[in-house]
This record gives sequence, structure tokens and C-alpha cells, in this order.
Amino acid sequence: MTVTGPRNGPDVVDVVALGESMVTFLPSRPGRLADVPSFERGIGGAESNVACVLAAAGHSARWISRVGADGFGDHLLETIGGYGVDVSHVRRDPDRPTGVYFRTAGDRSTDAHEVAYYRSGSAASAMSPAGVDPDAVRAGRVLHLSGITPALSAGCLALIRELTAPRPARPMISFDVNHRPGLWSDGRGPEILLELARGADLVFIGEDEAEEAWGITGGPTRIRAALPEPEMLVVKQGSRGAVAFHDPAGEAGIPSADGRTRLPGGGRPSPGGGTPRAPGVPPLMGRAGDGGTSRSWGSPRSSAAESGGEAESGGGIPQAPGRAPSPRPAATEPALDVDVVATTGAGDAFAAGFLSATLRDLPLRDRLRHGHLMAAATLTAPGDLAPPPARALADRLAALDDTAWGRLRLGSGWTRAEEHPGPEKEARTP
Repeated sequence: MTVTGPRNGPDVVDVVALGESMVTFLPSRPGRLADVPSFERGIGGAESNVACVLAAAGHSARWISRVGADGFGDHLLETIGGYGVDVSHVRRDPDRPTGVYFRTAGDRSTDAHEVAYYRSGSAASAMSPAGVDPDAVRAGRVLHLSGITPALSAGCLALIRELTAPRPARPMISFDVNHRPGLWSDGRGPEILLELARGADLVFIGEDEAEEAWGITGGPTRIRAALPEPEMLVVKQGSRGAVAFHDPAGEAGIPSADGRTRLPGGGRPSPGGGTPRAPGVPPLMGRAGDGGTSRSWGSPRSSAAESGGEAESGGGIPQAPGRAPSPRPAATEPALDVDVVATTGAGDAFAAGFLSATLRDLPLRDRLRHGHLMAAATLTAPGDLAPPPARALADRLAALDDTAWGRLRLGSGWTRAEEHPGPEKEARTP
């Protein structure tokens, strides 16, 4: 999977991330929400986190959303824009508030962790196909989405279905499953998330998420069997590491904008063999499809449950017909030894690191390692966002041999290290 093409459009950016961001209140000390006396204001949002990390890492990034015409909306725009993210396409809603939430200091994986969301009826929940500029969304080389947005409202679900539908000029779709059971009041979350993931080009999912949402056990290869459609699937295994599957089948014959060369990492060829592209948009890794233009959303795609696929043996997951999954992982990389301060935002940082390396066309092993390094930056900081390592430092660490990589231990402040003369010193950082 390679994201290539001339940067010849005046509005083209590396990544567009679409989704809700909220003002988050972090506790001043550990304890129950009922006992915490004060909170520090921050921001939180899966997609905006990815955009902020990518911008801080030197990429051009745009965040598209909807916020209230209130002080919290001002804070989100100023903070996210302060990272260098383009926020000019975020719409202000005069009738709905910006979402906020409070959380405890504990790890969200423990029973003691509490999160209090105040997002029902938020400005972002009013997003819909009619309320988003399709040109602004599709101007990214990559469009990053998550499974949180479609859970917010029927309009948000319709929007994400439109964005993941196959059509000409579609950018590469990156989809982080981000299963949040509490957001799906009707219980249809697993079915819808499977549908949307099958429409993406690059999918991120945790091994624990796959079990919780779809009942899949048995490791990453079983997850790949249930998700054979995406060209690339990244399965996160927590402290054990991450596994990537890459299946470029169907790439051949997709022309680039000049009509002469194959689009590396491209989507599935259309019956006519070519993929027309909107003026000013580079040849991206999107999937070809029928209908639609650069400004027309087209009709929604049918759900996975309506596709007539067979159920996977023992898993109850609909299996798409006519598509064999990759038999083996293309790359596996162990996680780093990290002195964890807080886990919130680490998955978003991992996705940003992997996308950054993908945009730079680095080897698959290095994409996973950059994901781990970006995640380590967030894990060693208290908030959802943390300054990423300088590119030169990240590249140097990602290039370590397996032995030196396995000896790395990263603690608070490691991203500020300026000189790492060799693997022996790097292994003790800090």
C-alpha cells in the first residue's frame, strides 16, 4: 500500500480527519469523579488526535467537524489549529453545544475508571452528508475516519457510509474501528462497524475489540479471515505489539492521472479498467467504483448483512464472497517497553505514526515501529496528546536491529532527546 501522486491541487493535504472532538476535563488527582475537587481542561477526539499528531510530525492535516458557537468550540478550534491543523472547514452550530466529557485518572481498562460524557445532541452529532463539503473532505491523500462517528446519530452514520462507499476519486480510506459499546444504544454497532471496515482500504483494530464486537478469538489471522476486503489490516495486540496484513490483490491495471502508470497501492479496478479522477486531486489509493463525481455523494452502500455473505465457521461473522484473505501476516512488530503515565489517546497516536510512515512510503516494518513510537510518546504523557519525537529521532529508532529495538525502554520526556549516538545508548532511553 503506497500513497502516491502529484500534489497538484491547491487544496490538497496529506490527511483529512473527520469526526467529533470534545473538551475533556482531566482530574487534578486520582479518585472517583464524585471526590475530585478540580479538573484541568484539555481536548479529546480520536480523529482530531490523529490530525494533531500528524501535523506536529510535519504533515499537512485538516480536521473536519462541527462545533458549537460557544467558548468550548472556540477552545477546540484554537487548540487543534495551534498544532498546525487546518480547521477552516469546521462548521459552527448556533443551536447545539460543543460536547464535553469528564474522566478519572485511572486507566480506562479498569473497573474503577469513570467517564461522564455530555455529548448527546452535540453540534458534531448533527453532521450529515448535506452538511459537509465533499470537496474539502476528498482533498486529502488519506481520509481518516473512526467507528465513533457513525454511533453519534443517523446523520453521522449516513455520512460515514457515503464516505466509505466505492466511487471514482475516492481518497485512501483509513478506518479505526474504535468500538465503543456505550455509544450504540440500539445494539447494531458490531454489524455496522463490520460493514464500514469492509469498505475501507486500511483498517486499525485491537484484538480485544474484535473479540468484544464480533466474538472473534484465535488471534489476528482469524480477524483477517473476517475482514478480507481491506488492502491492509493492522491488528493491535496491546503490550505484545501489532500485526499487519497486506494484500495488494487487484492493484494491477489501475492507471494514474496521466493514464500511463499503475497507481501503486490502488484500489480494486472498475469494469472499464480506469478510474477517472476529479481535477486537482492526485491519484490516490482509493477503491474504484460506479457512480459519483467529485461533488456528488452518490447513494449509500448496502450493509454487510445485506450482502449475502456466508457466516464464518464458529464466529457468526458474515464472510464476503469471492475474496480470499491473506494467509499470513506481512509484518509483526513487538511493542516497546514504556513507562506508562496514561493510556488515553495511545491508539490514535499509533494510527498517526503508521499513517505518517505510509505517507512517506516506508517499509511495512517501519510503519508498525513508527506507530509504536508515536504511541509511546502519548503513553508517557498525561493527556490525550503529546509532542511526537522529531522525525530524525523516530527514523533512527525505527531503523534499529531487532535486538536493539527489543532493549529500548522509553520513559517520560524521551521525545525531547536530541542525540542518540548508538543502539546501546538508545536502549537506555531515558
